[in-house]
Amino acid sequence: MMPRTEEELLSYGVMDPAMAEALARFPIRDPQHSDPYFGDDSHSAHRAHRAATLREKHHLRYIPGPIPDQVSEEDRKIPVRDGAEITVRIYRPVKKLAQGSPLVVMYHEGGWSMGDLSDEETNCRLFGRDLGAICVNVDYRLAPEHPFPTWINDSWDALKWPSLGFIIGGGSAGGNITAILAHIARDEKLNPPLTGQYLCVPVIMCMTPPTLISPSYRSEYLSHPDITTNIDPVLKIRVGAEFAEHLHRNLKASWSDPHLVPFLCGPLENGHRDLPPTYLQICGVDPLRDEGLIYERVLREEAGVKTRLDLYKGFGHYFWTNWPQLERSREFVEDTVKGVKWLLEQKP
Repeated sequence: MMPRTEEELLSYGVMDPAMAEALARFPIRDPQHSDPYFGDDSHSAHRAHRAATLREKHHLRYIPGPIPDQVSEEDRKIPVRDGAEITVRIYRPVKKLAQGSPLVVMYHEGGWSMGDLSDEETNCRLFGRDLGAICVNVDYRLAPEHPFPTWINDSWDALKWPSLGFIIGGGSAGGNITAILAHIARDEKLNPPLTGQYLCVPVIMCMTPPTLISPSYRSEYLSHPDITTNIDPVLKIRVGAEFAEHLHRNLKASWSDPHLVPFLCGPLENGHRDLPPTYLQICGVDPLRDEGLIYERVLREEAGVKTRLDLYKGFGHYFWTNWPQLERSREFVEDTVKGVKWLLEQKP
């Protein structure tokens, strides 16, 4: 497959009319006087506001709440390497599959510094109901209280906890964690091995400055905000320097570490070879778009990894949770189930 042309890549970032209408009618609100964090510009206040605005839309989700007659939910505390405990929520289908249930482990989004179990609960309920999967939803610890690499260590410790072969997945920062853990699981010879990874709008290059990207891929790296003006209404990073500040100030991490930037595993001894089949969902307006598109092509063409890609032209980062009333949002959620089903169907 030839690399995508500049014209093709830029066409993905033209906002879809349905997305533009939803943004005009239902913009993401700013803090109000009634919010307890109003006037507070701290990171914890931004975290609280993100949670509040998403919670206000939970009733519009594809599955708005628990479905105990179809999927049971249980919280467990599990130990991690520094002696602390983290919470995992386990979702089990009420109707058991005759052949046994696959296991799916999910990691939420939020820039490694926001988010909680509610961010992946719709997917976990769907995977349990429609695919008969047991799901483990991981509440890893967040920056800046717990700087890099705490979230990777927590996530790996949670992955080893069930001691079973399974699919792992996540969105945005959770997709980044997933991509990194797939490499660690391969190198550490996790047994049984992973059978698939689900990467939803993943952070693969962490907005690495275009000048630091290999010339082999630079012509396809157009969605970076230093190259193309970012119009994404959710991931509102205007210039790469904004992400760099988050990287250094909040995460205490570096662009040179492959445990933050999974794309950097490419030049290492094992590269991206022998990774499990990979399902990706990418959004056209998302400034992370080309990180995911380049990674999919590298996995498929250079590493020989089976991939499946769904691309949502004209829609932005996490549009389906911020505007769940859109028909395209329902299609996105249904595609997620189809994509994970495809992962479950792949043979070792």
